[in-house]
Amino acid sequence: MKLVTVLGARPQFIKAAPVSRALKKDFQEYILHTGQHYDYEMSKVFFDELELEHPDLNLGIQSSRHGEQTGKMLAGIETVLLDEQPDAVLVYGDTNSTLAGALAAVKLHLPLFHVEAGLRSFNKTMPEEINRILTDRVSDLLFCPTTTAVDNLHNEGLKEGVFLTGDVMYDAAIYNVELAEMKSEIISRLDLSPGNYYLATVHRPANTDIQSNLLNIFKAFGSLDLNLILPIHPRTRKALNNIEITLPGNVIIIDPVGYLDMLILEKNARAIITDSGGIQKEAYIFGKPCVTLREDTEWWETVEVGWNKLVGADPNKIIEAVNDPKPSGDRPDLFGDGKAAEKIAELIKKEYLK
Repeated sequence: MKLVTVLGARPQFIKAAPVSRALKKDFQEYILHTGQHYDYEMSKVFFDELELEHPDLNLGIQSSRHGEQTGKMLAGIETVLLDEQPDAVLVYGDTNSTLAGALAAVKLHLPLFHVEAGLRSFNKTMPEEINRILTDRVSDLLFCPTTTAVDNLHNEGLKEGVFLTGDVMYDAAIYNVELAEMKSEIISRLDLSPGNYYLATVHRPANTDIQSNLLNIFKAFGSLDLNLILPIHPRTRKALNNIEITLPGNVIIIDPVGYLDMLILEKNARAIITDSGGIQKEAYIFGKPCVTLREDTEWWETVEVGWNKLVGADPNKIIEAVNDPKPSGDRPDLFGDGKAAEKIAELIKKEYLK
């Protein structure tokens, strides 16, 4: 059976690595990279580090307006599917690459499999929410990372082809953290002491494109009691260059880092401040309090058990949440047993290799 896997962004490369390993035994996989993330630090480094087969083709579409970018991806993916004649298409997550891959597949009547199905922030102003809802509606197999994701699909009337597999990012984290501890030198390179710094990421348009929000976030960063490490997203760097801001002295901006370095920074931080969905999960996996620079999340489970606080761009809420003591409650296994990729491969085999 031949699968075309559509990837485009950093989190998807991470998710795909364990699944691709699990698929090798029974499937031929063609990896199509849309080019949505294209800097070395945001793209190629992940294929190098994660032992993921390099893409068979990179469409090189890069950044543009949502509609324009999605349209270009749809046209490019459709051409590849017509040329390669796969038996099915596999997509991940909630990016424009995900939606374009899903639409191209269903327009050609190809079975569609969605990894990380069923997530909902219930905020339709987020392009990711639209992407994930539409992709779920047209998918044949829906691989859910949590019971909440399954419930979301059932509440929307989607019950056929829905499977609870666990989270492939949990697979990736536990598989790669030992490798990261052997290979990464980022703690010594940045002269950091474990547990004595905060780690932050800021990249969503609601925080980078609204000047007042960006200024408030950095105001809060400057009021914290420890140094804060900020691997900077290209969008955030551009936004900072466009406004007059004196960066707080405790904010240490570094270039984007590879996945292994990021795991080590997460594992050794005192707390994590982020607007990333994936990093919210990784904070939970490593037992780090998470302060989320959003009013909503796809990972409500982490909020409900007390390990994640939603603060938006309110500086007072950010500071208060960071200064809160570490959660004292249990940290249940929300994301499975580390074998989600194997379950996904077996389910595809069971359902489509008959």
